[in-house]
Amino acid sequence: MVMKVIEAMDYADMSRQAARMIIQQVKEKPNAVLGLATGSTVLGVYRELVADHRQHGTSYQFVRTVNLDEYVGLGPDHPNSYRYYMNEHLFSNLDIPLDETHVPDGLAADLGEECRRYEQLIEGLGGVDLQLLGIGRNGHIGFNEPGTPFSSMTHVVELAASTREANARFFPSLDDVPHHAITMGIATILRSRRIVLLASGAEKASALARLFEGIVSPELPASALHLHPDVTIIADQEALSLIPNEQRQVESRD
Repeated sequence: MVMKVIEAMDYADMSRQAARMIIQQVKEKPNAVLGLATGSTVLGVYRELVADHRQHGTSYQFVRTVNLDEYVGLGPDHPNSYRYYMNEHLFSNLDIPLDETHVPDGLAADLGEECRRYEQLIEGLGGVDLQLLGIGRNGHIGFNEPGTPFSSMTHVVELAASTREANARFFPSLDDVPHHAITMGIATILRSRRIVLLASGAEKASALARLFEGIVSPELPASALHLHPDVTIIADQEALSLIPNEQRQVESRD
């Protein structure tokens, strides 16, 4: 299997190209299940989707969404929760019914039961048609940190120090960043029919270069994507800067 690599000029170009893929998915299947991510990498994608909806009327009336993760201890009204982020940057600006948008419950009394419920929810929706991913500086996808088994389903994870430090810019201080999150597991992500991985900026170049080495190991969670038959990487020139041109078509293991 070969990962498809799309080289974008810059962040704006990466965002446009990713949005184009999502729009095409929704037009081909109006009741598509979209797997969504949060953070700065995907913000431009959501701006593009909102602009397209307003200008061209692409409808999300029948779309269902599931988000990758949520911080433990943050409720939907907390400005740093991922539910709040999604409502603010995407859902409130589309015609999608809010009750068809799903994010793990970070305030669940029984976190183990919440993880099981979320897995059943995804299964009940018929699975994810297109999953949007970013890549962490340590190679994490979702909040699956290095060492996470590829067989993992939705679970509670203790966030690595590097991940908390990277996300501290969104909080008043590092001390305010939660230590745990609920995340789709790697096996959950790999069940998606299509996966689109985004990477932008020089700070992601090292993780992307490790991914392109082709070594499949839990120490690099993103390397599990080599096991999936339909992965597209959209990365800008800075993110691809450590990868020679001849290595940008990656053969992955069966």
